[in-house]
Amino acid sequence: MTRWWLRQRPERVFAAAGLLIAIIALCDWRFVINATLGFLYIFPIAMLGTVMRRWQLLLASMFCMYLSIKLDSFPMDMEIPRSILIFLSLATTGLLSRGIATGYRSEMASLAMLREEMAARQAAEEQLEFLIANSPAAILTTASDGQILLANPAAHLLLDVPAGGLAGRRIARYIPALGSVPSLDETTNIYRTEMQTRGQREQGEVFLANVFFSTYRTEAGPRLAALIVDGSEGLREREESSHQQLLAGSRIVVAAVSHEVRNVCGAIGVVHENLERSGLLRDNRDFESLGSLIQTLGKIASLELKRSTGRLTPSHFDVREVLTDLRIVLEPSCEETEIELRWNFEADLPSVRADRQLLMQILLNLTKNSQRVLETVGTKWIEIAAQRTADGLSLSVTDSGPGLAAGRELFQPLQKGADATGLGLYLSRAFARSFQGDLRLDRTRPECSFVVDLLTMPDALPLVGLEGSLDGEAHELASGPDTSLLE
Repeated sequence: MTRWWLRQRPERVFAAAGLLIAIIALCDWRFVINATLGFLYIFPIAMLGTVMRRWQLLLASMFCMYLSIKLDSFPMDMEIPRSILIFLSLATTGLLSRGIATGYRSEMASLAMLREEMAARQAAEEQLEFLIANSPAAILTTASDGQILLANPAAHLLLDVPAGGLAGRRIARYIPALGSVPSLDETTNIYRTEMQTRGQREQGEVFLANVFFSTYRTEAGPRLAALIVDGSEGLREREESSHQQLLAGSRIVVAAVSHEVRNVCGAIGVVHENLERSGLLRDNRDFESLGSLIQTLGKIASLELKRSTGRLTPSHFDVREVLTDLRIVLEPSCEETEIELRWNFEADLPSVRADRQLLMQILLNLTKNSQRVLETVGTKWIEIAAQRTADGLSLSVTDSGPGLAAGRELFQPLQKGADATGLGLYLSRAFARSFQGDLRLDRTRPECSFVVDLLTMPDALPLVGLEGSLDGEAHELASGPDTSLLE
């Protein structure tokens, strides 16, 4: 009965209780019997207990007690005990009904919340199952002993195992590093990390695995969940790109050496011609052999120069992407050395016409030079800025170092006093010129500032590679020897 009234609206409960009180009072007034009808007020009070507060129930009980006393007369000596008894009975009934109603509503609310949670959990589980089943990455879970419990289709495909065949096998057979991860039975440390390791497929093929894993505890025991991605293709692309960069740098070094050899051959050739015109060694066979060696060495240098130069095909890309990659590379090392990185460029920079990898190498070389210089400086900052120019776009790398001496020669290979081989700036400028750009020192600033000039228009100039820049230098040598070597 109480539960039925709990499902009704409060207006209906008040109306029904009021009507029932009126009927009981009318019957108690009209019918004179040797008994009291006051106990019947328990039913409307029980109904009101489902919708009223405590103080309201007490007032309703007092009102019903008053009706019972006035409509059903008793001797005066029994009136007070009778009133107390009626009030206590009605109040207790109302409060008990209210307690039952409150508990019932709380139970119903908890049950509704539980149903919502179950529905949400079921929906989440369905979405998770769909995500895992259709994920391109291999996902699996293992027990504390390394036994595979669950594996998605991508895991079977990655490890070259038939569908459903991974369950029950040891993960150490395929990813040995995961088999050595301590479980929560062996250590209290919870692992949530990543690693790059070697994996093995069912047929013994080895691949590079990027593994993201975590350990956790369940009622059934410790577990390990892992997400595995095949990184072999990325490794191959990275190594091939590094190889191509190495070959490009080697070609430039060979071209630079050939350039210097031709310089020396030109100078020696001038001396040889002067001695030949003097006639002092005209019939000397050793002198004639020396002339032949000079000609042969010059031809070899010229041949190497032509073979070692090539054409690069620049592409169009957003320079902000390169600056973002540069920031990712530089920030950790600059934080360790307490160097402030400053970035100054507009949000709508135009696309540039260059080789992305070579441009990245140029900027890395300039910033690494700045980092070495700032090791002994008190105020440390590096500013990378981009600015539009009439011909395209300029990228500048400026540091707070002492700057360069006014008479110092730059962009020359194999300089005395330079770090390592002294090829950094020379190769950087050669890289820039290979895609029709340039690298220069901005002497208008008191700090050390190098500027990379880039083209932005696709039809600004015809494509010229390293051959154009270095052959121009060779043409200057051919027009006349470098007599400075004779001084």
